[in-house]
Amino acid sequence: MTTTSHEATATSLLRFATAGSVDDGKSTLVGRLLHDSKSVLADQLEAVEHASRNRGQEAPDLALLTDGLRAEREQGITIDVAYRYFATPRRRFILADTPGHVQYTRNMVTGASTAELAVVLVDARNGVVEQTRRHAAVAALLRVPHVVLAVNKMDLVDYAEPVFAAIAAEFTAYAASLGVEDVLAVPISALAGDNVVEPSAHMDWYGGPTLLEHLETVPVGSDPSSEPARFPVQYVIRPQTEEHPDYRGYAGQLASGVLRVGDTVTVLPSGHTTTIAGIDALGRETDLAWAPQSVTVRLADDLDISRGDLIAAGAAPAPTKDIEATVSHLNERPLRAGDKVLLKHTTRTVRALVKEISYRIDIDSLEQRSGAEGLNVNDIGHVRLRTAEPLALDAYHDNRRTGSFLLIDPADGTTLTAGMAGEAFETVRTTDAPDASEEEDWV
Repeated sequence: MTTTSHEATATSLLRFATAGSVDDGKSTLVGRLLHDSKSVLADQLEAVEHASRNRGQEAPDLALLTDGLRAEREQGITIDVAYRYFATPRRRFILADTPGHVQYTRNMVTGASTAELAVVLVDARNGVVEQTRRHAAVAALLRVPHVVLAVNKMDLVDYAEPVFAAIAAEFTAYAASLGVEDVLAVPISALAGDNVVEPSAHMDWYGGPTLLEHLETVPVGSDPSSEPARFPVQYVIRPQTEEHPDYRGYAGQLASGVLRVGDTVTVLPSGHTTTIAGIDALGRETDLAWAPQSVTVRLADDLDISRGDLIAAGAAPAPTKDIEATVSHLNERPLRAGDKVLLKHTTRTVRALVKEISYRIDIDSLEQRSGAEGLNVNDIGHVRLRTAEPLALDAYHDNRRTGSFLLIDPADGTTLTAGMAGEAFETVRTTDAPDASEEEDWV
């Protein structure tokens, strides 16, 4: 169910990602958040203090709590996505500290793909810069529902309210143009700890919550009963024992919605309809299940169902072999029209052909650059795909779980591209798209 600010408890979980330009202080902020919330073990803090002394620093460099790779410590930069798990009495957290460099945009896509909140850092001395807009655009593209603008290093601008107000107004207007509705701006100093966990004594003009207070109280999740049920089949259970000679169940994790015994469901892509005869959870029968529970579903009719099929209630998506999607290319190998790939959607993997690279999105200007020969690493663009078998995809803006997919290299299993079905960035096309390539025997 939806969690309100008064209902947040230690049982609720918030996944959030941090992003920002190089040297804006992301790792320091995360380190401060962990340190001041008493989420750092004594031996971890001792190791950070030792490493800081070796680098000639008097105070512990809290950024080292997240810059875990040796190369990151030596260079003083964040390279990979660093995941950290911590909890307060009010909520549990999974945070992803993502790199700030332009060449690591794909890492932010990875870190923010499952996030419900993104913390975008800005250096108060520099304001909103190109990489700030890039990260806001990625958060909007991934449909991250909540965004926090953390205006960092306020201590270096004498905690001036006009500086913060100007930056907050500029970013909020830009985020609104991307369709981001929930934006909170917080003035902080990660180095000094102002407004991170404890309120700042230097900014009495700010009446909003500290960063941690907002993280603890922002609504998370959604009401499963308000979403259509989607149940990707992961495994077919047929024990065929004397005790259960006729048992046939379909195991998996409910991606969204609620399933109840007696519900009418459609099995996709076949389109057959039936009803829920029983639901088993943790070895016991139950009358209902809700996302993201892992359960076994039993159906009233004996249908031909296998791994990769989708059991759907409510308005079921129409299976199709033709897919249009916005994609983020993650691999050093370019993605080109005519490429033969594997497409993984929930528990189903099928062959697919890249028919067209419709356009590449210039994240800085949000313009669509048509005529691109392909997508290189970190590029975001729009593609048309043709699959060998029909797939039941929801639009990504309706369902992040069943509207997303991966493109995989069939030769070695390498992940190439992350896709969001039915998405189209609301930008201005500059030229006509090239003609689609011809289909091949692959599909």
